[in-house]
Amino acid sequence: MSDVLVLKNVARKFGDAVALVDASLRVAAGELLALLGPNGAGKTTLIRAVSGRLKIDSGSITVCGTQQAAGGQTEISKSLGVIPQDIALYDTLNATENLDLFGRIYGVPESDLNERIEWALKWTGLEDRRSDLVTTYSGGMKRRLNIACGILHSPKVILLDEPTVGVDPQSRERIWEMLQLLKSDGIAIVLTTHQLDEAQQVSDRIVIIDRGKTIADGSFQQLLSQLPDRRTRICLAVSDIPSPLPKGCTVESERRLSVQVEEVGKDLAQILKDLSAAGITVDDISAVNPNLQSVFLHYTGRELRE
Repeated sequence: MSDVLVLKNVARKFGDAVALVDASLRVAAGELLALLGPNGAGKTTLIRAVSGRLKIDSGSITVCGTQQAAGGQTEISKSLGVIPQDIALYDTLNATENLDLFGRIYGVPESDLNERIEWALKWTGLEDRRSDLVTTYSGGMKRRLNIACGILHSPKVILLDEPTVGVDPQSRERIWEMLQLLKSDGIAIVLTTHQLDEAQQVSDRIVIIDRGKTIADGSFQQLLSQLPDRRTRICLAVSDIPSPLPKGCTVESERRLSVQVEEVGKDLAQILKDLSAAGITVDDISAVNPNLQSVFLHYTGRELRE
């Protein structure tokens, strides 16, 4: 697949404050890339630069073959769909009217507009609510319509900020189904989110930036393979804390133990055997494998930054 979005060594300062210093990434057609980073890492600045709303100091941004070089801005909005986290709809208009308005703003030809609106209503599952005012919609319905308004002009690259924040599980599933349909049509999606579990499940590739610089780039499995400790963490709820503790176990709370293991089947069997010999009853067992949160913390550290 060809790359439809390429950033090379992008840098941007605000006075003496460095927002981006060496940010690079690429996204291919039909690929969903999760862009992650701590608060203040530079994600918002990067998205504003890609969307042409912010000049960069150095480096380059190329969208569908059109390059935005340092010091200038290029009209690339027809290739881009930008969907913000904040709902950008008119509550006193209905779904059809909102779609018609945003279609005209984005320059959808008059001859194609009605067809695109009908497609969007079907895609979002809002056909039956097309004539209802947006103010009567649930949060999930607003999210779906918000996404549709941002892509009515058939962009090749979509910048998507926290698409499932504040929605119910059913709406969340519907949104991901909608996005999968876009991917199957060859549309590239850049997702910024703090929902690491979702990013792990839906992304083809993950880019982590911190302090304005790209610090990790790869699939979840590729990034996971770089963790220094990929052991499984076993948590055990027990009737009492044994003395001495089984090898490798640590006390988490009054009646809870945890242990890191290489082979769950082999190592857990020995721990259970030791606990049984000590007269300890195990009430519950849970296993936690390394996940995207583990990867994120490995690359960015554990300190909270605002």
